[in-house]
Amino acid sequence: MQQTTNTILMIRPVNFRMNEETAVNNYFQEDLDIKNTEINRKALEEFDEFVEKLRIVGINVIVESDDKLMDTPDSIFPNNWVSFHGNGDVAIYPMFAENRRKERRDEVFIRLENEGFKIENIIDYTSAEDEGIFLEGTGSLILDRVNSKAYCALSPRADEDLVIEFCEDFEYTPIIFTANQTVEGKRLAIYHTNVMMCLAENFAIICLDTIDDKKERKNVVKNLKQDGKEIISITEVQMHQFAGNMLQLRGEKNQRYLIMSNSAHNSLTPQQINAIEKHCPIISSSLKTIETCGGGSARCMMAEVFLPKN
Repeated sequence: MQQTTNTILMIRPVNFRMNEETAVNNYFQEDLDIKNTEINRKALEEFDEFVEKLRIVGINVIVESDDKLMDTPDSIFPNNWVSFHGNGDVAIYPMFAENRRKERRDEVFIRLENEGFKIENIIDYTSAEDEGIFLEGTGSLILDRVNSKAYCALSPRADEDLVIEFCEDFEYTPIIFTANQTVEGKRLAIYHTNVMMCLAENFAIICLDTIDDKKERKNVVKNLKQDGKEIISITEVQMHQFAGNMLQLRGEKNQRYLIMSNSAHNSLTPQQINAIEKHCPIISSSLKTIETCGGGSARCMMAEVFLPKN
């Protein structure tokens, strides 16, 4: 099993805007004082430019369009509702915001099968929504696919029992902790693990300052080091520029790239950039509107496809 794929699924938005239902515990979201049609237009420009940059280096980007009738403002972040695995399994996840649940669409699976991918089983966790418990895909779970470990920061969108259930089903070892950020003087849970942590083949970018519990922090570091990952630490300020929300992908000739937004890239120090570029080049793109209104960045926009080919 490889840690990186060269194929991703992305959803092109039609109704992108600030989602009032997710804003309650996503402190990365801000209201932009422009009309929603204008927000969607800007988001589309950013989306198309981003896809183009990925395709230029040979990353296979499967773009599926959002369905206008669904009114799903966050559909641009598909990694929260689905994950695709190397044995042909697909996991579908329970979502915190009710209007995000409509993002789960069978058309996506039909599209992947038409692209020659094989789906063997669908493991559906969505009934957990009835009990008010959630686990938002690879937003909540940072998967070390090679070492079969699942890192997860617990939050209203990542339930511990559900993490353990996922790990039993997919044969991962859970590495569970709490990650907090300061909001108006209080330490509150970060909504998704993937804004404070990115796991690549040989390195990890992580905001260790968010793990307030020393024992938990030590355990995360121990596991990363055990698996030979170089740890590149970022600050909370950098995390708020989405410096944790990155993904390593493979392009042409198996070249690895670390994908991030311009704001993430610009927040990094020369030392951090050198540490990353020892492993692979960086690709960054402007995602300002998407980040500001959606509270998610480059990583959230890409659902990795590890499914076997027919």
